[in-house]
Amino acid sequence: MKKLVLAIIFAFCTLAVSAQDAIQVNYTGAKPTISDFAWAFLSVDNGEDELEGEADESFNAIKQAWIHHRNGTPQDEYVTLSVDDKNGFVLYEWKYEENTLRIEMCYWNESDQKHKMFAYNVSCFQNGKYNPGQFDGLVFCRYDNAKRELTYCEAPGFEVEYGTDDGAWVSYDLPRSGKDITVNYWHKSGKRQKTLKWNGHGFNF
Repeated sequence: MKKLVLAIIFAFCTLAVSAQDAIQVNYTGAKPTISDFAWAFLSVDNGEDELEGEADESFNAIKQAWIHHRNGTPQDEYVTLSVDDKNGFVLYEWKYEENTLRIEMCYWNESDQKHKMFAYNVSCFQNGKYNPGQFDGLVFCRYDNAKRELTYCEAPGFEVEYGTDDGAWVSYDLPRSGKDITVNYWHKSGKRQKTLKWNGHGFNF
């Protein structure tokens, strides 16, 4: 299991490693919305793992869904895309038979009023239980209000983990309401949860 966990971490982290440049966020109005952050993030060519030469199918899938959303055209079969600008949350779901691909995006206003934190989260499920795929994972970008740029960053205040020493898989739920992240530990005996609480500039248990 440890080798598989490391493979997942390596495959997903190349998304951040290969994208060193800041991501420009274009918007109209007084401030950007989750739609502005999402489109800026998805517009970058992050859909291929340069070291492995493999397409990130989940990234390409939500990007195509977002293009349908922008163009006002129907989503592909089995796909739903929910865009909640009021609460700063996006949910993409692809469901087929017992399989579900779930992608979330959201952001937080930092207490310095100069930055925002943006998160992109991918999770795969089978029969309602977490079943991690190759590109599952959670990444963060920090937004500079003055520069209007997103820059990849480490998880603020905690370390993202995908598996534990006692054999549990780990998945994350981003908040649609509230500000805290739910951490799910998928043990063979069942699921337990912890909460990462937002403190204005990062998270802590």
